[in-house]
Amino acid sequence: MSHPPVLIRGARVVDGTGAPWFRADVLTAGDRIAAVGPRLDAPDGATVADAAGCYLAPGFIDAHAHDDLVFLRRPDRAEKVAQGVTTVVVGNCSFGLYPRDPAAPPHLRDHFAGLLGTVADDEVFTDFRAYKAAVDGGAINMVSLVGHAALRLAVMGWERRAATAAERDAMAALLAEQLRQGAHGLSLGLVYPPSAWADRAELVRLAEVVAEHGALLAAHIRSYEGGLTASVEEFLDLLKAGGAAGLLSHLQAAGRPYWGSLPRTLERLETARRDGIDVSTDMYPYPAGSSTILQLLPPSAQAGGTDALLARLADAGERTALRRAVEDGDAPNDPGWESKVRLIGWENVRIGGVSEPALRAMEGLSLAEIAAARDEAPFETLAGLVIADRGRTNIVMFQLDEGDLRAVLTHPLHMLGSDGLPREGGRPHPRAFGSFPRYLASMRRECGGPGPEEAVRHMTAVPAQRFGLADRGLVRPGMVADLVLFGDDVADGATFENPTLPPRGITDVLVSGAFVLRAGTPTGARPGRVLTRNGRTQQ
Repeated sequence: MSHPPVLIRGARVVDGTGAPWFRADVLTAGDRIAAVGPRLDAPDGATVADAAGCYLAPGFIDAHAHDDLVFLRRPDRAEKVAQGVTTVVVGNCSFGLYPRDPAAPPHLRDHFAGLLGTVADDEVFTDFRAYKAAVDGGAINMVSLVGHAALRLAVMGWERRAATAAERDAMAALLAEQLRQGAHGLSLGLVYPPSAWADRAELVRLAEVVAEHGALLAAHIRSYEGGLTASVEEFLDLLKAGGAAGLLSHLQAAGRPYWGSLPRTLERLETARRDGIDVSTDMYPYPAGSSTILQLLPPSAQAGGTDALLARLADAGERTALRRAVEDGDAPNDPGWESKVRLIGWENVRIGGVSEPALRAMEGLSLAEIAAARDEAPFETLAGLVIADRGRTNIVMFQLDEGDLRAVLTHPLHMLGSDGLPREGGRPHPRAFGSFPRYLASMRRECGGPGPEEAVRHMTAVPAQRFGLADRGLVRPGMVADLVLFGDDVADGATFENPTLPPRGITDVLVSGAFVLRAGTPTGARPGRVLTRNGRTQQ
């Protein structure tokens, strides 16, 4: 890829290592950083950017996102570019758009739709290679994990049981093919059916495949509530047994009864590393999370897929049993499951986005508010919404403690992941639009330092190392010229009430040496690529 050279003059360079900033010029040539030093000469035809008073950092890497679909629909990725993000990791929490069997029912399409709304038949793909071909050439780069759900759905459909040895082998072969094609690893979603129904034998078998390919195993673990400790231990056991490197997704303690437990959990991760288990974690800088509305129901409710779930809700006996599970925690078919509603209350569950236009008046309101307006029990509101929107609603849940959040965000094993759920319209969680500038601003307040060095390290060098992006994450000659220029005034603009407002303070962004944001204005350039594992893709 060839671009005219760019000379960024007089920047305060924050190189990604966490070392103090230093003043220097940075010169790019093609898609690489050519030189870093004082008073560099501008080559003929170079674009010169005056960076006096601004910081220059490696492009930010979003280590955990659900942007799989939006890369297809909005390749300009304006909301990411505005935050200084140059690379996004997709395929998290077992949700992805490949691999699928074209001859099979549309299980994968429906599974992904439960998280992010309506998905078309031509927006799911047979394998990583087909998905890569469809999304290559956007404004920014992508790293893709294989969703465990896709493997299970391809081999077993929506069956709620342990896999047989032959089925484990079939899933392992399907995973190995995606990794050979260039996918970076596997993601688990052990609270989300059908990933939730996997036993240890299945998970270890897949972890072994990940390790054989030198890839990464990421996991939304089984519980972030009362089962947090046991769920962390399960993941560490899986990494040890399979030999894989791991990333514990969005580490948190959800629900007031469990607040204050994260420092101990972080100490356990440190102990695991001393024992030779290669584990780290990601998290977003907000006290609320977001997910599919189906997370409010016990996992067994989804056995058989969407139509089976809707039939259960339409059956009076089944509906009563589900109401007992949600309101009282009485879920005999789901040992270990804990009702999110019991922990945080209906008033702390807000509707983020719906797929059916007739339901849009609910967006931004809590389930308690909607139920009161309808003069009905909140569970009936929940059940009616699931039926009317076919489970394609996402929610925002206010459930986290600021002290726990601070402990994770400042920990050396942490990297920043927005966990954004971008979809058309609605009132989504603001993390999709503000995580990176928010983190820059908040880390300076928390750490009390004069500059943004530590925050930048968590957004650049740390995730680059974790995902094997050896030529990114640092401002060094020879590295890919993914760069972001920002000022002391950097801050997020998005709020829970107005979640799509843009940030401020980020002026210029380069991807592979090409400006995608120049003086605060998108350029329309699309130099981004799908980055394959170790830079190799099987032909």
